[in-house]
Amino acid sequence: MSTTAITFDGKSVPVTGANRGLGKALVNEALRRGARRVYAASRHPLVHADQRVVPLILDVTNPDQIEKAVESVDSLDILINNAGVSVPDNLTDRSAFESHLAVNLYGTLDVTQAFLPALTRSRGAVVNVVSIGALAAVPVLPAYSISKAAALSLTQSLRALLAGQGVSVHAVMPGPIDTDMVRDLDIPKAPPDEVAEAALDGVEQAEEEIFPDPMSQMLADGWRAGVTKELERQNAVLVRAMAA
Repeated sequence: MSTTAITFDGKSVPVTGANRGLGKALVNEALRRGARRVYAASRHPLVHADQRVVPLILDVTNPDQIEKAVESVDSLDILINNAGVSVPDNLTDRSAFESHLAVNLYGTLDVTQAFLPALTRSRGAVVNVVSIGALAAVPVLPAYSISKAAALSLTQSLRALLAGQGVSVHAVMPGPIDTDMVRDLDIPKAPPDEVAEAALDGVEQAEEEIFPDPMSQMLADGWRAGVTKELERQNAVLVRAMAA
């Protein structure tokens, strides 16, 4: 666990995928915690009643839109990479993998890299919305699960590589959320507002992996005390040693 406390009060916070579901809930939760400005990024125009919200048109797979978004953000403290895609597949169509990786992996990486200079100046934080599907594949969503496993690995790598620049990196690891993405699946789902609240609680408490709902919380203690997390810590030591 990181030792640096984080607060949203007075901060500038971009949120990708902000037009609905968890993204919309994260925007509102950041506002509730006193964010000075929230850049609500989505592929389509967004209207919000709070004057602190600045809408951004942003498809995370579009380099030109990423560049324009960076130019539109005058300061940045906490970047929330929430944009994602989840479509059922059966392992027979390679394009399903490519479309999921384009958003869930490369979109997260490209947006983070584009905003990194601003994050480094503010010694800010990156918050990646991942999934417990990264830890155990959801068989009816294999392309999604694979892309989220890659996104978790990306998050771990960013965490180790950016620590020396004063940027903390957090992974939100929710179970199923009651949003359009998985509404048709007959499984228990957590309300997005509750997940958003718990997710930002975890960021403020400097948790590296945040398990924000009852299903994911069953995995939390085992993950934090497990051999996988310990190996990540050991690998991070190698990064610091090479930098020195």
